[in-house]
Amino acid sequence: MEGGDTGPSLTREELARYARHLVLPEVGKAGQERLKHARVLLVGAGGLGSPAALYLAAAGVGTLGIVDPDVVDVTNLQRQILHGTGGLGAPKVDSARARLTDVNPHVQLQTGALRLSSANALEIVAGFDVVVDGSDNFPTRYLVNDACVLTGKPNVYGSVYRWEGQLSVFAADGGPCYRCLFREPPPPGLIPNCAEAGVFGALPGVIGAAQSMETVKLLLGVGQPLVGRLQIFDALSYSWRELEIRRDPDCPVCGDQPTQTGLIDYEVFCGVAPEVPADESAVGSVEADELAGVMAGDPRPFLLDVREPMEWQMMNLAELGAVLVPMGEVGERLEEIPRDRPVVVYCHTGVRSLKVAEALVDEGYEDVRNLEGGIVGVVG
Repeated sequence: MEGGDTGPSLTREELARYARHLVLPEVGKAGQERLKHARVLLVGAGGLGSPAALYLAAAGVGTLGIVDPDVVDVTNLQRQILHGTGGLGAPKVDSARARLTDVNPHVQLQTGALRLSSANALEIVAGFDVVVDGSDNFPTRYLVNDACVLTGKPNVYGSVYRWEGQLSVFAADGGPCYRCLFREPPPPGLIPNCAEAGVFGALPGVIGAAQSMETVKLLLGVGQPLVGRLQIFDALSYSWRELEIRRDPDCPVCGDQPTQTGLIDYEVFCGVAPEVPADESAVGSVEADELAGVMAGDPRPFLLDVREPMEWQMMNLAELGAVLVPMGEVGERLEEIPRDRPVVVYCHTGVRSLKVAEALVDEGYEDVRNLEGGIVGVVG
């Protein structure tokens, strides 16, 4: 990750910039200097990471680390306010760096266009004081949680889904961790992602801004952070509910006698990666660059799109003869899927389609293949 070092004290320009903080008794000059020397890691520069990063930079947090492997896509712009039209196709961390430097040039930025993984998480997380989890998938959430517990770093958690948001602080001050609340991940495909279910554009702004607020409170040691409490926000009714969360003494990660003392394979743990080698699976695979050749075969394969109708409208492989049957409808529409031809199944990135392909094999289909990387690998 690229970055630099913070200076030792507030400059005259910084004293002017943070004037509204300095008059707050809970902050003052000592608190603002504490923020300047603080280091915060943001996992994700998307819907939640955008407002969190903007407010943390504006608040004068000295070093912001940002990890995100993705590039700016036009579908991001409805809610990911770090990015703009001019940054389409650019790495999100580059777009974020440009915007945050303009917001506050006194903040040192350490960015990495990489995916947090079991191989790098402990080393990266250990270098920061607080972690803000802006991820949008269960493997990363469990990875962030476990890395925070193992390194002793607070995890400021947020999530959004359609019109609902969640917020809490995990792995802090002897409080519970994410595993105490959600010991096991939900079955794959049970909870749709943003592309499938949608998300109200301003919702991540509410939750992401709240994550930045909780982060600053932790850094300053003021107020009552959301340790042991889960806030649930309903944007349609504009109402908040709060649930108490207690640390689980039998938690496998933060419990009294933890059974997991290192990071694991979170793709397998969350059921989004096969536990058996690919060559032992009954489902074949097709690489993106092989698809056109496969579709020219005789007999011509049946190309099955298992995404949602809105995803189909945005981009599809109709020119290759693809047929849309959403994942949730496959079981009741099997008669539309021929058994006398090979079947190639695809979705957005290849996760949902693998599950459907396995289900088709269980139904007696003999030649079923999954498009590795999904439609993203074909059209970019």
